[in-house]
Amino acid sequence: MKTEILTEKGNWQEVVDDCRVTVGKESLGREPGTDFKLGILIAEHSPIRDISFKWRWTGIKSWVATHWVRHKWECFVKSQRSDRTGVPRDKLPQDEPVDFVGEANVQHLIDTMRKRLCYQAANETREYAADLKETIQNAEPEIGAVLVPNCVYRFGCPEMKPCGKWGAFRRWTEENVRMPLGDMTLWQRYAIWNDYVTKEGW
Repeated sequence: MKTEILTEKGNWQEVVDDCRVTVGKESLGREPGTDFKLGILIAEHSPIRDISFKWRWTGIKSWVATHWVRHKWECFVKSQRSDRTGVPRDKLPQDEPVDFVGEANVQHLIDTMRKRLCYQAANETREYAADLKETIQNAEPEIGAVLVPNCVYRFGCPEMKPCGKWGAFRRWTEENVRMPLGDMTLWQRYAIWNDYVTKEGW
């Protein structure tokens, strides 16, 4: 699988200037620094919606695409209509490859990844989420860094049947980091999680 970023709309100067207008300040006239970016992403203030990504997945299984269209942002998926494909729709299997284009702003992505990076998500669906996160992180490191599963955000698993990944992460942190997770800031916890999955894998 390979996530292809088609467009990135908006920029960080728009984000910071929209913040400044709410407190009666003039345009900053430049892109803000990393501390501002991480701060507003962690706070999830509304100007982060100025930035959005449009991406393509080619040949994604139809049933995996169905998981992604559950989210409340734009999705465009190759039709399986018989009059479009020439194949009876009833004969198409759930793993029929389709093309998928998604468009989501940063807030959408933060919310979506809390579910799709979770180990209760289907393995294939989580693999697409991890690839999308990595691709975004290559383009916008601060945005990619805040795309984490729900347990990391909530400091514990909210699922009725936990997968055990949160416990594994806590044990790894105890062995490799000289600070309890409970004493960390939210950003420190996110940073440690990103280090964990880089070293241990998804």
